[in-house]
Order: sequence, then C-alpha cells, then structure tokens
Amino acid sequence: MSRVAVIFTGGTIAMRVDPVLGGAVPVLDGAAILARTDGLAEIAAVDAVDWGLVPASHLSFAQILDLAATVRLRLEPPDVVGAVVVQGTDTIDETVFALDLLVPGSKPVVVTGAMRNAGEEGYDGPANLRDAVRVAAAPEARHQGALVVMAGSILPGDDATKTHTDAYGTFQALNEGPIGSVLGGRVRIVRRRARRRWLPAIPEAAAEPIDLVTALVGQDGRPLRLALASETRGIVVAATGAGNTHPDLLEAAKEAIAAGIPVVLTTRCPAGEARPAYAFPGGGVHWVRAGAILAGPLGGAKARIGLALGLGAGLDPGGLRRFFAG
Repeated sequence: MSRVAVIFTGGTIAMRVDPVLGGAVPVLDGAAILARTDGLAEIAAVDAVDWGLVPASHLSFAQILDLAATVRLRLEPPDVVGAVVVQGTDTIDETVFALDLLVPGSKPVVVTGAMRNAGEEGYDGPANLRDAVRVAAAPEARHQGALVVMAGSILPGDDATKTHTDAYGTFQALNEGPIGSVLGGRVRIVRRRARRRWLPAIPEAAAEPIDLVTALVGQDGRPLRLALASETRGIVVAATGAGNTHPDLLEAAKEAIAAGIPVVLTTRCPAGEARPAYAFPGGGVHWVRAGAILAGPLGGAKARIGLALGLGAGLDPGGLRRFFAG
C-alpha cells in the first residue's frame, strides 16, 4: 500500500470552542484528527507528523520555509508517494503557492483544512482530509505540484483563492478553473496544469519585508513611500482594473525603482492580470515603461510570496521578470 505523509500544522480543523475565551482555539493534534477520519486505512498508510498548532494567520515566512523543509524530508523515502499539509484556511492560498515553489519534484503536495471546527455541526475536516490523502496517493496527481483539495475540488496552487469567509466551497481557481475533483471516493483529473514557476534554488530565507499596496479611489503614493522609507526589500502594487492607479502612486513607484527596489504590478481584481493597456497618467502602459514587473495572473498575496522567495533565491530583475512570466 502507498504511504502518504500528513503534516499537521493547526488551523480550524484542529480547533474546538473554548467557553472561557469565547471562541475556537487549536487543541487537536494529528492523532486526534486522524481518529475522527474514517476510511484512511483503505486509501494509504499515513505517516503523521505533528508540526505545530498554529493559526494560519500567524504563519511567518520562516515557518513556511521550515514547513517546506519538513515536506521535502518526508517525501524522500521512495515508498512515500505524496504529502498532505493540514492547516488553517486563512492563508492556504499563500502557503500552497509557497510550497509549489519550495517543494520541487513529481510527488504531489496537497494542502487542506476545514471551514468548521471540530465541535461544530457539519465539521468538514475528516472529509477534506480523506479526499486530500486520496489525491496525494493518486498516480494521476503526479507532476501537478502543490494543490488545494477542499469540498471535493482539486485546485492548482498558483490559482487557488479563498473567496468567502466561511462557505464550504470557498476555494476557487478563478483564472483557469479546477484541475479535477474527488467524487464518490474517485480522483478525477480533467486537465494538466498550464504552468509551474520554478526557483533557481531553495532560499535559506525569504526577503523581508515585502509590502503590498492596494490602489484605491484617491489613493496617492504615501503608502508606497512609507514602505520605501522603512527599508522594504520589494513592493507589490495591486492596481485597479488592468493595471491602473492614481498618477502619484506611479510616481512613488518610480522612486522605489530608481532606488533599486523591485516593484511588481498586479490587479486587485480576483481574476485576470495587469497589462499595458491604458496610456493615461497612472495607466498600465506607464507602469511598464517605468520598469514595473508584471505579475501575470498572480494576485497580490501570491505575487508577494513569489517576490519574497524569488529575491531570497537570488533572482535579479531579469530573473524576476522571467519568474513572474511563468
């Protein structure tokens, strides 16, 4: 029987309500979650790893790098066919993209969690974990990189996005759609991933801080200049529409670029990408002419992950452009 490494990090799937604190807190270790998950023995032999009990909103770059190192180590044995990372859903869309970059190779890495805690009616953790182990053990999931498996959907790590605060089907692939599904215990892959970005090396540390600035009505360049004054290592700008901002935000970006700080341009829209389509002041044409790096279909959160890890891996401006171009 195939072996699958399952790394438990905490999150809602590991939580119950503390009546004194008045809300859910992480308390369940891997054994407790596995005890609530029927049917795993018929799918794969599970190697359980208790990595931590960390709310996903608390994760740092250092912790994500450590988690990726743990995944790589657990995937080394030849009879381990894949890995599952169990975590809080708040930042799954960021963590899965980081794992996509930090865990090379053909073995699938599947990230899952729960939208209801273990004390709630409708606790979805066991079903999601069971589906995730099925996908990690499935030969057809090889060479697909890191994936999110939630509510029966199989989503690519570079496109999976949390779209709702507490809906079961919160995770969607908004640009190219899911790559498959799990239904009735059967893994069905309907397409291969269109692209997968690669780093030249596994970074020892991420470049920090990396700032994310969102363009808004009337938003000038002050947030970007504050980031520049605080010795930022890089800046991601989530522009309106296809890559347009207030002209002063662009002027502030030019100051950062002149100072040698890479600036990546994406869109604040949940899907699509920034491009040089508009030539009015602050339009995408002028951002590209100023030297901003286009993020492709990566949104602000994922672009920030890519910039931090890309700089940490030693990518120069040309390398960053090639990385974001996919």
